[in-house]
Amino acid sequence: MTRTDGYLLDNRQTEAAEHFSAFAALFDPTTFRHLEELGIGSGWRCWEVAAGGTSVVSWLAKKVGPTGRVVATGTDTSWLAPAARPPVEVRVHDLGAEEPPGEGFDLVHARLALVHVADRARAMRSMVQALRPGGRILVEDADPALQPLLCPDEHGPEQQLANRLRHGLRRLLADRGTELPCGRVLPRLLREAGMTRVQADAYFPVASPACAALESVTIQQIREQLVTAGLATDQDIDRHLANVTSGALDLTTAPMISAWGRKQ
Repeated sequence: MTRTDGYLLDNRQTEAAEHFSAFAALFDPTTFRHLEELGIGSGWRCWEVAAGGTSVVSWLAKKVGPTGRVVATGTDTSWLAPAARPPVEVRVHDLGAEEPPGEGFDLVHARLALVHVADRARAMRSMVQALRPGGRILVEDADPALQPLLCPDEHGPEQQLANRLRHGLRRLLADRGTELPCGRVLPRLLREAGMTRVQADAYFPVASPACAALESVTIQQIREQLVTAGLATDQDIDRHLANVTSGALDLTTAPMISAWGRKQ
């Protein structure tokens, strides 16, 4: 992730490992499906942008094999240490401020990278610049403004509380300069950066156990900020966490939009 000083779900928090695990359970299958369809294989040179956990990096390493290369970058690479062995190279890198960590990549993948970058168009051009002619890119970002609710079926007080806390999360993100309409702009940014064969789709899980796991750890991570900002009380949060644990809530996430294309 970029701009970790203002990032609400800081990778340095003790709950970060649980967050990575829940997030991977939800979104890795979609990411891997798209990467497979882009043709990733042995010997490919890949750049994993703004990597947090190791799940995608490790998957890429297996796909490219010993003759390939995976450059995994981020402003905070502490969680990538277990994956830092050939063919994986870990580098500290700020997508929003620095030049690409090389060129001639066969594949660039970025998930939840652009939402924390002020100049998204520049960052997209930087990723495209790193590709070889014919190289592929897959960029994925959530779009909370497209679907702002945690419980789309708001039929009782438990669901109303859940949606109020989700609104509080969006307020905290906005206060840190996070522009929520991000996922929807990816196809346009790819075309403007010169990519061809641009396509996109969205994954929108509902009532998945992984949604509950992700919500639980997210609320624990932002609990203090919600209370300090007057967006919730400790009693509200305790009640919501109990509701999540009970399994009675049909939880969802913001749609994760995946966009991909090929460099001419």
